[in-house]
Amino acid sequence: MKKRIDVIANDESYNNLSSFTEREEMNQAVRVYRDIIRTSIKRTDVQARLIALLEVLKRHSCKQFGVSYMCKNTIAEKLELSYKTVQRLMKKLVDLGMIKQISMKRKKDMMQTANAIIIQPVNEEVTDKAPVKMSKKCPTIKTTTSSLKQNIKRYKERNNAPSLSHVDKSVDNLLRANFVAAWVPDNFANLASSFYHEAKTIQEFWKVVKQCNRVIDYSTGSRAFNKAQEIQIGIRAFKEFAMKVKVGTKMIKGQFAYYNGIVNKLMTKLYFDEDFIAG
Repeated sequence: MKKRIDVIANDESYNNLSSFTEREEMNQAVRVYRDIIRTSIKRTDVQARLIALLEVLKRHSCKQFGVSYMCKNTIAEKLELSYKTVQRLMKKLVDLGMIKQISMKRKKDMMQTANAIIIQPVNEEVTDKAPVKMSKKCPTIKTTTSSLKQNIKRYKERNNAPSLSHVDKSVDNLLRANFVAAWVPDNFANLASSFYHEAKTIQEFWKVVKQCNRVIDYSTGSRAFNKAQEIQIGIRAFKEFAMKVKVGTKMIKGQFAYYNGIVNKLMTKLYFDEDFIAG
């Protein structure tokens, strides 16, 4: 017997079903799920297909974060797989707790339409380790008179020691310093720091480059460009971005979105440049 469908397919419903508040939360969840798939699924071909399916769902879940509503036939065409294979892959992701499917109906004729596919937030990790048993007896460390006197003496010596002003200044400088994360290449960080002083801003620019460098083989995790090429593209794109800023170009969607567009165009162009790829 078929279950009754109560949810109508419209923007309000999809907004209510949204499982994330920000795109980065969704991206982080998908990254975690990719790692889980690689460790829990033995067959590499199934791994690749599940990860590819997750990527397709993620790319089509940006209007309402985490919610996509493509029919399975469309997904099958995009992945170049059969409808039945997509059904099996969907069921596997549901069993793994990574997605959830909600039956929907059209408002026009109240007939069933494509399911809403919801990427689930990552649950807190539950370790298999047994809890440490606490001993009923709690023996105390006996403090003798001599040990107490020694501790007081050491305490006075520390408090009466002359202060090192240069050490204090070093600590203050360290607290005020604005370090760029180690995962940002030095060449890129040095260039970007000429225009931006906030480490967080420089790191966001490099994140754009990393996100634009797409995975081309999900079974191995290899990307379109290697690390050296990635740095070259990031630097070239940033120089072009800096020139646009200097001439006063309007960036309607913000500086990171504008830089994203420059990086994407440059990567598309260089991907078909045999000399660049060979070099």
